[in-house]
Amino acid sequence: MTHGLAIIFKQVPKGVYVPGQDLVVEQSTIDLHAPLKEGEFILKNLVLSVDPYMRIFLENGVLKPGNVMGGNSMSVVLRSNNPDFQKDDLVYGKIARGRFEKYSLVSAEYAKASYKVRNQPKQTGLPLSNYCGALGMAGMTAYGGLLKVGKPVAGETIFISAASGAVGQLVGQMAKNLGLHVVGSAGSDAKINYLKEIGFDGAFNYKTDDIDAKLTELCPNGIDIYFDNVGGVMLEKAIDHASHYARFPICGAISQYDDLKGGYPIKNFHKVMSKAITIQGFHFTQYTEELEEEFLENVAKWLNDGSIKYAESISEGIETMPQALLDVMEGKNFGKQIVKVADL
Repeated sequence: MTHGLAIIFKQVPKGVYVPGQDLVVEQSTIDLHAPLKEGEFILKNLVLSVDPYMRIFLENGVLKPGNVMGGNSMSVVLRSNNPDFQKDDLVYGKIARGRFEKYSLVSAEYAKASYKVRNQPKQTGLPLSNYCGALGMAGMTAYGGLLKVGKPVAGETIFISAASGAVGQLVGQMAKNLGLHVVGSAGSDAKINYLKEIGFDGAFNYKTDDIDAKLTELCPNGIDIYFDNVGGVMLEKAIDHASHYARFPICGAISQYDDLKGGYPIKNFHKVMSKAITIQGFHFTQYTEELEEEFLENVAKWLNDGSIKYAESISEGIETMPQALLDVMEGKNFGKQIVKVADL
């Protein structure tokens, strides 16, 4: 038997998420050499994606207490009795489905909804971690949300909250390459400096700067697209500064996920009507079938030629995952949060 570690969803958070209480690290065992049933295969999990949506999934019933935590992942097939998953294939674990453990025995039935072969890293030479970020769910969210919901036009102004995060940094660079005036907010001076380094026209620290004053200064013609990752006060401020017929792709509301008082009440919603603002929530899966092939090709090219840069925070060891989620919720990470489990 081979010993490893697994992340277990122990209990639904009682308000604020607590690592070591809601998600815990437990020992696991697997026989890597046991005969495989038809359709089964064994994965060695390599990198895990840690994302804000997980906080919601700990409460909404998608994930069940007592089970191994699930999320996007990149893995390699060690052994297989499944023709669709061959030995040495690289495999992408889908949202909430990739198992957060060192090794996984996967049935044919579970694999259909949970995993897909993704051998592109063998051709692109890009890090596996990119396929849990810029070339994974975060990247597809940025690509689909900007193009399909934001509907950018050269010369317009886009404002992005949580702009140094997994999604925001990509949205900003894609928008810049399309000829937009790009402004972002983040929560530290180091993050603001990074945004300027990757080509943002303006950026401000929402914790220390006057948000209204900065939006007036940096978006003098108003906001045409607000790519919202945080909700709450920032959404309200963006409405105040929006142009007529602005588009608001709603990607997330991280400022509200741990709110014990029921969330921030938007007080200027009447302006959505008077300015004819389009506010649209979306999910990356809406655009996967249509856009995934071109997305993977384009973003891999941009990463390789340097026209897009992508910051990652990588913690070593599967046991760091519960704390990594708290770091994401508190904005302590820089860029896309990844947990490295093992080398290929």
